[in-house]
Amino acid sequence: MATATTAGAGALERAQAAMAQVRDPEIPALTIAELGILREVAERDGGIVVTLTPTYSGCPATAAIEIEAQTALARAGLPDAQVRTVLSPAWTTDWITEEGRRKLTEAGIAPPQKAAGKAALLGLDPEIACPHCGHAETEKLSEFGATACKALYRCLGCREPFEYFKCI
Repeated sequence: MATATTAGAGALERAQAAMAQVRDPEIPALTIAELGILREVAERDGGIVVTLTPTYSGCPATAAIEIEAQTALARAGLPDAQVRTVLSPAWTTDWITEEGRRKLTEAGIAPPQKAAGKAALLGLDPEIACPHCGHAETEKLSEFGATACKALYRCLGCREPFEYFKCI
């Protein structure tokens, strides 16, 4: 791990700026900060430590995100910074920022509803509005979309298919 003298002045700010640019490989419209998986960028024991929490423990993008984070830190002059993954507390869709939710909608993905998590626990499907036209009547076509964290829906108004980021 880098010491404060090898990391240099402004190391924490450079690390934070570098992490703010790292995009999620499965949803490139969002940064890892907007998705809420970037938990912390800190200076500890004279070095930089970045803490990530994947959307779920089996997420296949976890290794790619770690590599992208390490690469971004190296480009910022912090090749010895540590990137660590923590699973507890578990990530939740409540950690997606408002900007992230807006960007999901713009990308044609219905963002998770915060109250929908309770419905999911009861085995109920939440009411999902179409991200294309805003129509409230939609139907689930498949429990899984392009990734395990999304479901496939279709709007009954505009008839366009779309993905819904499932609540966790």
